[in-house]
Amino acid sequence: MTHLRGIKPALAPDREPLTKVPPVPKHLSTHAREEWRRILPRLIEDRIITRADLGGIEDLCIARGYVREIEAMRRQAGGPPDKVLFGMLNRAMQTARQLAAEYGLSPTSRARVASGAADDDDDNPLAVT
Repeated sequence: MTHLRGIKPALAPDREPLTKVPPVPKHLSTHAREEWRRILPRLIEDRIITRADLGGIEDLCIARGYVREIEAMRRQAGGPPDKVLFGMLNRAMQTARQLAAEYGLSPTSRARVASGAADDDDDNPLAVT
């Protein structure tokens, strides 16, 4: 068994990926709906998303929606940044960034998707042939 502590496995196309973008869930906010429409076509194209992943995608869209809503509230309030709004914004951005990485939506995680090909064991002296 290979030691993977601290190393994320490469993302790879799924066996049963979705082939078309599902309808936007009705309970999502306007900003979250925009995010759904923005990211789902890419995820479908990359063959990464299955029906089982849609809850996580909803969470990502909700988090991104919160980021936009909180930023709008912050701008509307004017003046110096409110500590509570800043804390909420920071947490929503962190959550969105973490969820985006799960689905190959960051530069680093996209590199993992691109390198998802099987490793060649020809240079491994312990490889069984």
